[in-house]
Amino acid sequence: MKRHYFSAFFLACSIGLVGCSTGTVTPQPAPPASEAALSEPPDKVVNYAIYDDVLKTYVDASGLVDYSGLQASRQMLDTFNNGLATVDDATSKSWSETDQIAYWVNAYNSLTLKSIVDQTPLKASIKDIVGVWRLNKHRINGQEKTLDNIEHDILRANFNEPRIHSALVCAAISCPPLRSEVFTGKDLDAQLDDQVTQWLARPDGLRIDQEAGEVQISMIFSWFGDDWIPTYGVEDGFTGSNAEKAVLNFISNYVSEDDRAYLAAGNYSLSYFDYDWSLNKQ
Repeated sequence: MKRHYFSAFFLACSIGLVGCSTGTVTPQPAPPASEAALSEPPDKVVNYAIYDDVLKTYVDASGLVDYSGLQASRQMLDTFNNGLATVDDATSKSWSETDQIAYWVNAYNSLTLKSIVDQTPLKASIKDIVGVWRLNKHRINGQEKTLDNIEHDILRANFNEPRIHSALVCAAISCPPLRSEVFTGKDLDAQLDDQVTQWLARPDGLRIDQEAGEVQISMIFSWFGDDWIPTYGVEDGFTGSNAEKAVLNFISNYVSEDDRAYLAAGNYSLSYFDYDWSLNKQ
């Protein structure tokens, strides 16, 4: 399914996700990137291979994480995250949009893994870590950024790509599955489509019950529904608010023809699954 990426100005603030905010960060000056650095892709600037090894070693086919194993042998994860601090904004902004999106999604997920394994003993939920989204800062691109800064102030603010919500994993059972490979610019479109497919196939991703006249979808679509309006907004068909219609129009691209027609007709009740914040551990 072919997609195109466009710059966007919308939604620099958060939409009610527990723990998320748009806290102000004062950037520290970063050294100018050299011409050589500007020409190098992200996998040459930061060590994608070592992060890919982390994911393949500690993430299973269901997207669950062996946090105990990762915590006991975290050197590769720390090496990748330390490498993020060496990139400057001039370098990252010189990359293609797909490379930039892949880079920031990888950074968000790797720093979330770090946030979990930094805790001894491991917490039962990421929500048990005080300040994990809004307050705890990580050195990246020569600056101090929180997880919320990456999600809301960079990814959601600068790119019209709502499929990122299928790839950003906040270490909860009801998050989309953590991918067991690194995201790359050249493969991003196919990877995000596959992520959406896996996400919707989960028990708390999508349920269409035509006999009962009910459709249930992930709570993430409620929290961030407006992100789908620029590309998938429709005036006719589907049901609910403008954001809900846009979300359902988006989802209709990933279901059978019969379910697609059913969703477009709009003759059903729409609700959201409860969100399970338990740690997504193996």
